[in-house]
Order: sequence, then C-alpha cells, then structure tokens
Amino acid sequence: MLKTSVHFPFTSQILSVPLIIASLLLPLLPGITLSGRPMSEFLLFSSPPRTVVHTSFSWPVWIGMLAIILLTLLPLLFLALRHQVSSAPSPRLKAPIPWWGWLGLVMVAGSWVLAWSRFSWFSALQQHTFTPLWLGYILVINALCLRRSGFCLLRDHRAFFVALFPLSAVFWWYFEYLNSLVGNWHYINLDNLGPMESPITASLSYSTVLPAVLSTMVWLSTFPRLSQPFTKFAPWPYRHTMLTWVMMWILGVLGLGVLALWPDYLYPVVWVAPVLVISAVRGVFGQYTLFSSLQEGDWRPAVLSALAALFCGFFWELWNFRSLAHWEYSIPWVDRFHLFEMPLLGYAGYLPFGLMCLSVANICHTSPLITHD
Repeated sequence: MLKTSVHFPFTSQILSVPLIIASLLLPLLPGITLSGRPMSEFLLFSSPPRTVVHTSFSWPVWIGMLAIILLTLLPLLFLALRHQVSSAPSPRLKAPIPWWGWLGLVMVAGSWVLAWSRFSWFSALQQHTFTPLWLGYILVINALCLRRSGFCLLRDHRAFFVALFPLSAVFWWYFEYLNSLVGNWHYINLDNLGPMESPITASLSYSTVLPAVLSTMVWLSTFPRLSQPFTKFAPWPYRHTMLTWVMMWILGVLGLGVLALWPDYLYPVVWVAPVLVISAVRGVFGQYTLFSSLQEGDWRPAVLSALAALFCGFFWELWNFRSLAHWEYSIPWVDRFHLFEMPLLGYAGYLPFGLMCLSVANICHTSPLITHD
C-alpha cells in the first residue's frame, strides 16, 4: 500500500509559498480588466453569483472530448486489468473499525436523510447539511482504511490531517473565484443566508474537500489492483530542467491570464493551469512535485489521487442532487446526458482535480506525500 510521509516546511518551502500564491492570483487581473465586465462581478463575496450564458451543446465537441478521455484512460485501465497482482500479505496488522468510524456512519446516514427530506422542524438548518455529511464521510473512509491496512491519516498523521481543513477552505475559495470568471456552476437556495453567515457556512463546507480526497486516496492505495500496476510503470520520458520549469510556469500563468477572455473555450484551464504553476514553482526550488514520481516510473500518486477525486465526486454529485441548498452546472459544448446535476463528460474534470488536490497538499511537504512501505 501507500504510506503518508509528513514533513514540515523548511526555508525553501516557506519561500516558495508566496510565489505560488502570487502566480495563481496576479495573472487573473489582466484578463478581468480586458474582459469588459464590471469588476463587481468578480468580487469573491458578491451576491447573487453571476450566471454566464454559455455556448449550446455540440455533438462534434462532445464526441471529440469523449475520444480524448477514452484515449487517455483506456491504456491505464488495460494495464491495471492485465497486471498480475501479488498475493503477498500486507506487513501491517489490520485494525478493528474504531468508534469514530461508526460515529461517521451515523453522521452520513442521518445527514443524508436530513439533506434530502424537508422536515418542517428542521427548516432552519436545512441548508447546513453538507458539512456534517462530509465530516461523516471523512471519518468513515479513514476507519475503512484503518480496517484494511492498520493505517490512516486521521490516526497516524493527526497534525497534517487537521491542517488539511483550513488549507482546503482557502483552496476551494480560490476555485470559487476562478468560477466567477468562467461561470461553470452556481448555487441554489442560499439567498436567505446573511452576509456573515454565507462565507462562514461556505468555508466550513469547503474545508472538507482536501481531507476527503486525500483520505480516499490513501484508502484506495490499500487495494493491490489499483496500486501495484502503477508502482513501476513507464517513467516520464522528459527530464526536468530549470528551462522546463520556467516554460511550465509561463504556460500556467498565461492560461490563467486569458481565462476571463474566452471562458467558453478555456474553462478546462481552471483544472490544469494551477497544477502547472504549483509544480513549476516547487520544481524551481528543487522540491518534490507530482512529476517527480512520474519521472521515477511511479504513477500511483497521479492515478490514485485522480481516482480518489472521481470517487468523492460521485458522492458530491449524489448528495447534492436532492439537497435544498445545492449547485447546478452550465458547461459549454457538452452540457447533456446528466448523472445527477453533472453532465456525464463533466465527471472527467474530477481526474485533474485530484492531481490538483495532491499538488496543494504537497505544498506542506518537503518530500512525497505518499511513498513505499
């Protein structure tokens, strides 16, 4: 399985963070200015949220995007299916499900019922079911990981696990800001929240994203079928030099800079450019990046983080579907064939989102987040 290796930042780690933040935020300003839209539309706490009218559905674009997704994923799926999985037992002793795992299960079940029902006695709290639902999920997934491997983030790296919550809140507020440029999702039935209650409620909900994805990634690593095929996969063929990191940084920054100008065409940049920027800055400082593992032929961090985000994404969309306070999508070219509120091809966006979650979590580390036992 994979094991979390937690290290606190050294000097270079601390120095790289302001540059990452500046590289993610400052490029947005020219595009916002040149877009011709009122600056008020891009204020973080503006209400109501802006809804962008997008290009209608296109069969050629839908088929083309489906082909790209399949050509990317099918080779990895084929490798995983044909790989001979070792039956060697795990060196870790399995542990019983702890009490907090059962608590999490009760929280998930209770919050799910409350989220999808409309009890009159619960009406004052009806909009606040997201956070307890996902806190319950996080407890359950850590308990399942502990049961399978004797290891989980919550118990074995508690300081790092707790730190993921505030980091996650900041992380998702940034994506809400990017969404103000592209208008791919908007929220329903949040109008009666006060000016202070709304950001606090949102921040609590956003704080669960990284803990959920990272905990799921570690849990998925306990399945040999998902981890063993990618331990010694094809090494990333291109060696990274200072020039490649600089070019990667420029590409990410340019993508963010023009995002507001052509949102119908560039909205996928939201899920790709930040990964390039974070990896480039960390690479310049000689720190671990997602590409470091790929160069060594270890594709597990990339594959498992992508799968973890897709796994969480299914439950995000499921539990969102009939909740009173929920989000809806408006995605150019491919907004058809919905599974819950999400267009079918939209689920592919969760795959690079998983890479983003891992890249952000790695900001807190001076070595790989996940390593060999």
